[in-house]
Amino acid sequence: MNSRERVQLALSHKETDRVPIDFGATSVTGITASVVSKLRDYYGLSNDPPAKVVEPYQMLGDVADDLKEVMGIDCVELSGKSNMFGFENANWKEWRLFDNTPVLVPELFNTKIEKDGSILQYPQGDRSVPPSARMPKNGYYFDAIIRQPPIEDNNLNVEDNLEEFRLISDEEIEYIEKEADYLYKNTNFAIVMNVGGISFGDVALVPAPFLRNPKGIRDIQEWYISIATRKDYIYEVFSRQCDITIENLKRIYQAVLNKIDVIFISGTDFGTQRGPFISNDSYREIYKPFHRKLNSWIHKNTKWKTFIHTCGGVEPLISEFIDAGFDILNPVQCSAEGMDPASLKEKYGKDIVFWGGGVDTQKTLPFGTSEEVKREVKERVKIFGKDGGFVFSSIHNIQAKTPIENIVSMIEVLEECRK
Repeated sequence: MNSRERVQLALSHKETDRVPIDFGATSVTGITASVVSKLRDYYGLSNDPPAKVVEPYQMLGDVADDLKEVMGIDCVELSGKSNMFGFENANWKEWRLFDNTPVLVPELFNTKIEKDGSILQYPQGDRSVPPSARMPKNGYYFDAIIRQPPIEDNNLNVEDNLEEFRLISDEEIEYIEKEADYLYKNTNFAIVMNVGGISFGDVALVPAPFLRNPKGIRDIQEWYISIATRKDYIYEVFSRQCDITIENLKRIYQAVLNKIDVIFISGTDFGTQRGPFISNDSYREIYKPFHRKLNSWIHKNTKWKTFIHTCGGVEPLISEFIDAGFDILNPVQCSAEGMDPASLKEKYGKDIVFWGGGVDTQKTLPFGTSEEVKREVKERVKIFGKDGGFVFSSIHNIQAKTPIENIVSMIEVLEECRK
């Protein structure tokens, strides 16, 4: 059984020859570039040239095929041409992280160092406009800079919050088609597609770090308030976005057909450590109609499985996600309220695939002992892996400064479980 077959079987809620693994196939199951570099050193893989920063907003590193092989990874990402700052991952150049780790960044990764030592990043690499993100001195990733002018409700225009949602270009379609064809023919990995522009109200995207001069509601706090106070406006944004997305999905499907296995639909967080921060009624009213519409089109016209990412204690909403047509839930934040692994598996395991949940990246992986890591990984594989419906990954991205020995312990115990 190869990796693609293994993941496909798990997505069909069937037991596989071994638990499939993902690190690096999405922007929420990645590994920070500094850790990628250290893992390559540990496993005796070349760091010449240095690891690429393939997602510069979170500074995630490229988990290349040789590292995938060592870690037993079964998945690969198919993304669009542009990253979170609106420029292409192309024409790589060397750059150094605050800990002096050399990495490669795209040519338009165009930064400026402030007097306080923080680093500014610019949308589309254009330093003629205000910066869209800042990395604090000795930081590990960028924070969005809010660039919202004062809101005048009488002058709010839905078009302003739709600037980034556009019909996909012929050039982009051609790029996606070539990438999908290459990955399908030349690898055995399960292909996870994330072309952007699909998530409704993802607050990582609301400030639009990829736009030169974003208009509309772009402040995260204001956006959350608007869900309650400007429902009609938000609903219209989502409605128009949904129509554009379906047209794009039609074109993408014509280009890639069923070469891909999974499509990333939603990265919007609905939970906190202590439970959901949106009621079921509000989810049904504002988000669910559009989630259901996209999922319905995909399931009617393709063989793709749909992926929802939401952090936090979202157990009360899982039945809503299932009813909306989602196939996969990530990151399965077991440390949050109501997210006990055994209870989740028993209650929802037949209806949704758990992609993640393998080890806690808040406490266990960065701060636990190797034995604690091994114990947690074994427990999660035993619980989530029963009867299939599980793809192992950590609970969100592996963060900078995570001890390499703990990551190695995770990989070793996964190999033991496989045997």
